[in-house]
Amino acid sequence: MTADAPSFTFLPGDAGSPVILHVPHSAREIPQEVRAGIVLGDGALERELDHITDTHTARIAEEAARLAGAAPWRFVNRLSRLVVDPERFPDEREEMLAAGMGAVYTRTTHREPLRPEDTDPEPLLARYFRPYARAMADAVGERLAAVGRVVVVDVHSYPAAPLPYELHGDGPRPAVCLGTDGFHTPPELAAAARTAFGEIGDTGLDSPFAGTYVPLEYYGKDPRVSALMVEIRRDTYMSEPCGPAGPGLTRLASALAALVDAVTG
Repeated sequence: MTADAPSFTFLPGDAGSPVILHVPHSAREIPQEVRAGIVLGDGALERELDHITDTHTARIAEEAARLAGAAPWRFVNRLSRLVVDPERFPDEREEMLAAGMGAVYTRTTHREPLRPEDTDPEPLLARYFRPYARAMADAVGERLAAVGRVVVVDVHSYPAAPLPYELHGDGPRPAVCLGTDGFHTPPELAAAARTAFGEIGDTGLDSPFAGTYVPLEYYGKDPRVSALMVEIRRDTYMSEPCGPAGPGLTRLASALAALVDAVTG
């Protein structure tokens, strides 16, 4: 990836589809100029990427798009969340600041130093976070203009055992955790997801991770934008922490495709 290339890609789906599969944490790539600001050695950085990356989630979304009756659109982050985390609030609203993991992380999953504590986040926010946020808002706006509504489905994964950075790691860890928002997640969307993922295993709401992603210009304002976070427990489809995918991946892609079909209507 060249220095001036976008850090994301927006992959087209069916012209009539309201669904955007958002895959923000699947990549491991870190540009060299960003790597220079990370204090971990190469081996420690690879181990951190093993823990923090939602491995194979881009593939799950790709397979789901292929299987769905009307292909959803896909917005995929091409860089590691260790560059910036596009789903965090970029200000004091972000609760993960308490763990050193706001939009620009200064701590690892094990609460060890990742960057110096006095790191100025602004250059990374300007280069990566804000263009990503703008492009995602534009993608939502384009779908609203085309079909009058949008369903953003975040595709994530999480480890079977809690990591030290988790603020709510003592709660249930179902096979599929559905993150919801009081404004943007209507009950019928969560119900459709429970049905779609029912054959994978137990599903739960907002534990160990809660909430979902909506671009800030629509957040809490536009009811035409609905959203749901799908957090898949990694042992359902892969060897942890960063091993190959197993047959569970195909089952999950089929379940995600069923959700897409259910909400495309």
